Amino acid sequence: SRKPSHPQLEAFIKHMSKGSAAQMDGSLSSLPHFPSHSLCEMGELTQTGVVQHLRNGQLLREIYINKHKLLPSDWTAKQLYLETTGKSRTLQSALALLYTFLPDFDWKKINMRHQWSTIFCSGSCDCPMRNHYLEEEQRRQYSLRVKNNDLEKIYVDMAKIVGIPTRQLRASNPIDSLLCYFCHNVSFPCTKAGCIGMEHFKVIKRHQLEDERERQEKKLYFLYALLATHPLLNQTVNRLQRIAEGKKEEVFVLYSAHDVTLSPVLSALGITEARFPRFAARLVFELWQDGKRPKEHFIRILYNGADVTFQTSFCKDHYKRSSKPMCPLEKLVNFVKRDMFLIFNSTSYYDACHRRAL
Repeated sequence: SRKPSHPQLEAFIKHMSKGSAAQMDGSLSSLPHFPSHSLCEMGELTQTGVVQHLRNGQLLREIYINKHKLLPSDWTAKQLYLETTGKSRTLQSALALLYTFLPDFDWKKINMRHQWSTIFCSGSCDCPMRNHYLEEEQRRQYSLRVKNNDLEKIYVDMAKIVGIPTRQLRASNPIDSLLCYFCHNVSFPCTKAGCIGMEHFKVIKRHQLEDERERQEKKLYFLYALLATHPLLNQTVNRLQRIAEGKKEEVFVLYSAHDVTLSPVLSALGITEARFPRFAARLVFELWQDGKRPKEHFIRILYNGADVTFQTSFCKDHYKRSSKPMCPLEKLVNFVKRDMFLIFNSTSYYDACHRRAL
């Protein structure tokens, strides 16, 4: 019933209401295709979020469709691979991006697969050591939180204002909630007990930055990230190899995921300069072929539009020896198939997952 807050939204909403022809895995078919609730609810996509993804789709279309002709105007469903977790916000984010990206958004060609795991591990999720490193990392996070007296005072104050126990607020990680207010330029909540303000936000944000610094130093998260993201990276590498070999594959792959999906991927790749993912963040893997030597293939990795290829651990030294602004595909292949396991003194994902830490 709310009027769209942006000129692009009206046509998008009209089109999204006609989505009965789409193929949606399992529970995805019961999710709304656009934010339609009368009041914004926690964990839901907002109209601003939709517009961010409409813009993402436009940017990708300008480069990959208009310039590089990745998809023809008569594209088919077989040329796309689409996958999302079972949250309405990830499904809606994917649809918003596709709406402005595709040459012609045809519901009959949309086949959305459901991924139950936020780390997209599909059929390779059994990994005891991944869980071990995640638990160790969570203990580190907790230890850092309880040592921060300023943070504890802020938690006590905020809990009084919103009328919940301090331990409940502390466990809920209020930075997520506050960022929603901050990024939408909405005033923080007020009650009879007072108002949450920028002084609360600044202390929590400062702690988050300190946590990011310590996280990189202690390496527990990095070890978790390697094991958490291997299934997804391995799937990506296998697809890139098949395309390089000339086999018919999807030419555009979209995973619509979460910050807890993207953050470990960035960490595993060694992109340490990347900050914690913002709303509507995007990571792109491009596959390139050498025009003069068709058997030579390269990759380029973009994060929010910036080229981060040579920030990766496996290709950070390559640009010093090459005039090409890209990384040989085999460097990514070797990293995913072999080098990711060296730190665990293992030679395979299964072995690294089941070998006890020393």
